[in-house]
Amino acid sequence: MEKAVIYREKEEFKEVHLVLKNASSKQFYEYRFELDDFPNIKIKNIANLQETGLTFENNTISGIPYVNSVHDLDIEFYHVDDENSTEIKKVHLFINADPKDLWKNIPSDTNDVYHKPDETSYKGKFLDKKITVVSKRGRSHAHEGKFRDDDFAVNELPGGWNIVSVADGAGSAVMAREGSRLAAVSVNSFFNSEEILTRIEKNVEIIYNASDSSKEIQSEARENVLKLLYEGVLDVYHVLDQTAAEHSFSIKDFHTTLIFALTKKFDFGYVILTFGVGDCPINLISPDFSEVKLLNQMDVGEFGGGTRFITMNEIFSDDPASRFGITCVNDFSYLVLMTDGIYDPKFMTENKLEDIESWKTFFNDLAGNNDDRTKVDFINDTHIDQQLLTWTDFWSRGNHDDRTLAIIY
Repeated sequence: MEKAVIYREKEEFKEVHLVLKNASSKQFYEYRFELDDFPNIKIKNIANLQETGLTFENNTISGIPYVNSVHDLDIEFYHVDDENSTEIKKVHLFINADPKDLWKNIPSDTNDVYHKPDETSYKGKFLDKKITVVSKRGRSHAHEGKFRDDDFAVNELPGGWNIVSVADGAGSAVMAREGSRLAAVSVNSFFNSEEILTRIEKNVEIIYNASDSSKEIQSEARENVLKLLYEGVLDVYHVLDQTAAEHSFSIKDFHTTLIFALTKKFDFGYVILTFGVGDCPINLISPDFSEVKLLNQMDVGEFGGGTRFITMNEIFSDDPASRFGITCVNDFSYLVLMTDGIYDPKFMTENKLEDIESWKTFFNDLAGNNDDRTKVDFINDTHIDQQLLTWTDFWSRGNHDDRTLAIIY
């Protein structure tokens, strides 16, 4: 009778329809065998598993598979009352191809007069904090051997000021790659002036540090700051317009978005002066990660999904002051600037940019909670720029644009 029970239980396990969840090449996989219905059955080993790149331990298949195919696996099992007799149950494991492998990665033309690297990274000091910025060509451009249209610039300025700017060249503009580079570099260059920064600083002091100033004086000081920021942005337009004319292009050929954060730490807090045109956000996260603020106006929704560019003359006549921000905080944990190559797949909608839970999810993703298990370490940050560059290679169906991300931490 005992042998009959053992035989029946083994046969029942053999016959049960067991379907392993599909794996994806180059992505972490884990499948645990739940044997609650077969308490007397123990899995000893899984043959043919080694060729997949996976391992079996504690009733769990795990690892990162690298070969996409259909694999026939032999589950070697036994009955607890008959340990010396091993039986075989056959199952299939489907490993899907990594969708990234379906995209070509054709280098851009290094001989082109406006060539720039397909990806680049930066790390350094920013005020009394640190900064890392990466910019990576999107898969859609890489597949056709086109250039990276995103760009960024970071500079330490006189008097303890720092600036970071990020630009996203329009895919339809033939000189977008140069437009974004020029926009980022020229706005930083404009503010690399002791005279201009001194004037800004005097007015900032009146706004935040002069308790005896009347509201009228503070309001005037605020207007003075906005005017100086406006001059910097207008200078970018003129640089792009002049460059286009000199090389027989239209300024539309240099279409690009632009965001920047001009910052300094004062005795009364961090002052962050911002500007934005286009669909790239600037976000400030509180020290305890309880609050997030969007520091710039986004050109989405209101314009039916179409974005605006620094190369459009109308942005200077349509209430330009609304595009600037003056913010002062005692401290912050992160200041983040990004292009839509990051924003679209990770946040999807503008309202999520001011949802702290969405930002917690975003930083959990950066911490390694993602399909690729790629981690960006903000503590042991010796290689943080390369880690962030690797992270930006994440897969998101339908989102293959250039990706640029700047994080001050």
